[in-house]
Amino acid sequence: MKSGYVERLFVFFLFCVFLFLSAATTFGDKVVLKKGQLLTGDILAEKQSELIMDVGVEILIIPKDKILEYEYTDSYLLEEPNRVKADEQSSAEQLYTVTSRQKTSIERCAEMVSEGVVKVSTPAGLGSGFFINGEGYLITNYHVIEKETRIEVTVFVKVKDGFEKKKFKKVKIEAINPFMDLALLKVEDLEGLKLTYVPFGDSEKIKIGEEVFAVGNPLGLERTVTNGVISTKNRPFEGLLYIQTNADINPGNSGGPLFNLAGEVVGVTNMGYIFLGGLGFAIPIDYVRHFIDNREAFAYDKDSPNTGYRYLQPDGRRNKEKPKFLKSDQ
Repeated sequence: MKSGYVERLFVFFLFCVFLFLSAATTFGDKVVLKKGQLLTGDILAEKQSELIMDVGVEILIIPKDKILEYEYTDSYLLEEPNRVKADEQSSAEQLYTVTSRQKTSIERCAEMVSEGVVKVSTPAGLGSGFFINGEGYLITNYHVIEKETRIEVTVFVKVKDGFEKKKFKKVKIEAINPFMDLALLKVEDLEGLKLTYVPFGDSEKIKIGEEVFAVGNPLGLERTVTNGVISTKNRPFEGLLYIQTNADINPGNSGGPLFNLAGEVVGVTNMGYIFLGGLGFAIPIDYVRHFIDNREAFAYDKDSPNTGYRYLQPDGRRNKEKPKFLKSDQ
């Protein structure tokens, strides 16, 4: 009887090991070597000539010339947007995803979110933006598209040797709020392109001194990453509060995301001082959520392109005579 118990215990142990190995091969980053070996773990950093990977028992430095292919399995970046109950909100669904994730390095975060950041161009200039879902909706600043209807969005798609640029010219203005300097756009001619989009964080959870980074196209320099910290999270300007950061923000960064180290958007960059480094500002993500949730109130009207509202003209005067108080006594 004791022998049978030991055998059952051994079988149970083997079953646990099998489950562990199955989970290890299902979750985590994957590296396939040219000789056929499969490594599963956590890619801690990616350098020009090597990967640094934690496989659970030790840290490996893997030369890229030994690697056939590798894959980040950060599937939470592509999860479906949060659903809301019909009796809680009139719209069928939220357009964005809110997450709460563990922090990691800027290097890894930039690798995860870079495809979700775009360049927004108009005849008057250019700025940045970022996709908030897989249907082509994106956020940018109002001043990036102000008085413009010809808008082009450039998406940077990751390929084997870098990034490939794809330009889309069928871009619809969904909603605008000049006071908050926000615009909601939609790329309508995606042609089946599978988008990477970025999740939202929580403005209430950010802390002074917390490390952040911005991704954008300053002065046309595409996919530029600048890092810094939160200098203050409630700097007032003209009735609104802004996140102040010492990450460099320059013309072309406008409308781009400010990320925390979990790869979550905590703000939308919109102001900076060109000749005074270390003074950048971003619109808190809570303002952005409010704007999107109430997008019907800010819906763009093609007949009034500089406002989200359509004003009705007053009725014309029926009595064409001068008012009595304007008539002379003579």
